[in-house]
Amino acid sequence: MPILPGTPALPRRPALAALILSAFLAPFSAGAEEVGSIGVDWIGNDILIEALPDPDVAGVTCHLAYFERSTIDRLVQGNWFEDPSNSSIACRQTGPITLGDIRRGPEGEEIFSERQSLLLKSLSITRIYDEANRTLIYLAHAREVTEGSAKMSISTVPLWNAQGVE
Repeated sequence: MPILPGTPALPRRPALAALILSAFLAPFSAGAEEVGSIGVDWIGNDILIEALPDPDVAGVTCHLAYFERSTIDRLVQGNWFEDPSNSSIACRQTGPITLGDIRRGPEGEEIFSERQSLLLKSLSITRIYDEANRTLIYLAHAREVTEGSAKMSISTVPLWNAQGVE
């Protein structure tokens, strides 16, 4: 259909565009279950709390808290494609612990990742097994393509009487 001179091709609806973008950018957390949501201001910004069972260590669950910007905040502040990467983590024994096939090197293994921006930033949890101290270390940290980030949080789970631990 031809467009007549002076007729806009598409109506401009920034609120609708922001809603569509926020749905597209909404975090996808495989295996994570949202267990809490605390509103922190009147424009809809929230702190979300998710329960994340370790996929390879039965009996360990981590709780991750992080900030999620609202659509209104995205419209007002701009930067529609990014959430802050601040987070906090606490991991505990929630049942009998059985170690599965986990990576045992000092570099650890990423067990969770969630986008915090369209392309460049994610919030990750890396598990490291400290064999000498029979302890699992969980590090929540930002992973950025262009710059590193010093934002991190750590939690440990001692492996007393755990199965599969040598």
